[in-house]
Amino acid sequence: MKAVHFGAGNIGLGFIGLLLSESGYSVQFVDVNAERVALLNERGEYKVTLANEARESFVVKGISAINGRDEEEVAKAIAEADIVTTAVGVGALPYLARSIAKGIELRLNAGAKPIPFIACENAIGGSTILKGHVHGKLSPDSRERAESAAVFPDAAVDRIVPLQQNEDPLEVIVEPFCEWVIDRSALPADFPALQHVKAVDRLEPYIERKLFTVNTGHCSAAYLGYLQGYGTIQEAMQDKRIVDRLGEVLSETGGVLVRKHGFDEAEHGRYVEIIKDRFRNPYLTDEVERVGRSPIRKLSPNDRLIRPVLLAYELGIETPGLVKAIAAALSFDFADDAEAQEIQRAISDNGVAKTIAQYTGIEEGHPLHSAIVREYGTLHQR
Repeated sequence: MKAVHFGAGNIGLGFIGLLLSESGYSVQFVDVNAERVALLNERGEYKVTLANEARESFVVKGISAINGRDEEEVAKAIAEADIVTTAVGVGALPYLARSIAKGIELRLNAGAKPIPFIACENAIGGSTILKGHVHGKLSPDSRERAESAAVFPDAAVDRIVPLQQNEDPLEVIVEPFCEWVIDRSALPADFPALQHVKAVDRLEPYIERKLFTVNTGHCSAAYLGYLQGYGTIQEAMQDKRIVDRLGEVLSETGGVLVRKHGFDEAEHGRYVEIIKDRFRNPYLTDEVERVGRSPIRKLSPNDRLIRPVLLAYELGIETPGLVKAIAAALSFDFADDAEAQEIQRAISDNGVAKTIAQYTGIEEGHPLHSAIVREYGTLHQR
């Protein structure tokens, strides 16, 4: 069996590629980094190490790679594949669409059976987003027939992979925990089960549980830790004030998840404690600047901070913790992050009230907007 995976970065190698290999697939990576592609082809294997006391390691063998700029070769690989996955960042999905569309057309011409195209991204409906981009590149006739060659099950993925500083450029250090959940209803009926992957009939609860707990909690710890001068998430999680504020945030998002999706409250509480322990993992070094990067994306209306705070407001749940985290995100002024600097310029030029409306979509006059303005002012009192 053959898998084609877009993105030979840390998530691609240390999570998706590893699980596909353990499920019996030979994995062919697609990446635009020519040096990495050459090294993967030269070695045909790489190592994944778990960030735990035992430092367990796994060697992923039988792999190869293609340069993503070679659309014809990528399309040929897709025509021969049994599954196609991505881990490139949701913003990069449009750049994959043309080569994927060419691969689907080759499959249609050959009468190949339908295979899943799964976007393993930190986004709600990532595969659906990918499908939209791909279908936009297909001819009208191919678009009508595409379901016979390609399906796009949405998925939720979760594994913390910090910045790597390894002597071996292909070694990846990852946390032991991982979760990959796929929408069973969109998979081909005869598609074989993947190892360590859970197929469910209702995916949205799992996507939002991960987004509102792991992603919301992680960036909240990062922004709050950054304001206190901490360099890593692990350092920030030693500060009781930050842990208490994080608990407040996750209590609020937990209230949303329990009310909206019917999660058992006690069971969700145990899940939250697991997440906190993952953030504390002493065998990881996860820099707050990495976790907090791209604050414009993280403050967008459908992402990890604004979506849960708006849902909480609609449900009548008080959100002092989320408001603090949003104000801290607006205060993230890391010099090497272009999005952080854009927000700081907007605040300087237009004021914080207009900046909040511009980036979060929460208009002036909304009670949440006023609360964020007040909290931002409290953070910046001299």
